[in-house]
Amino acid sequence: MTHNNFIYIAVMALVSYAIRVLPLTLIRKPIKNQFIQSFLYYVPYVTLAVMTFPAIVEATQSPVAGAIALVVGILAAWFGASLFQVSVACCAVVFVIELFL
Repeated sequence: MTHNNFIYIAVMALVSYAIRVLPLTLIRKPIKNQFIQSFLYYVPYVTLAVMTFPAIVEATQSPVAGAIALVVGILAAWFGASLFQVSVACCAVVFVIELFL
């Protein structure tokens, strides 16, 4: 490992630490702005969706199978299926589509 790599790691550590500590030190009062509250409420969900969506499409042999399984999963969840039922339905869809492709 060269000397520059240690500098890169130190800078990454400082940036990671700063983005976690600065909000705690700068924002001491409760947030009363409705827009900011709703924005912060949905950040974890959006982050999870952004990380999960590419994996859903690329985890299968065919991106078409992943996309169709995503649609089936969304519809199953919309109509009240449990998490286990949604996952079984998505796996079954991928299995059947990849069987015939």
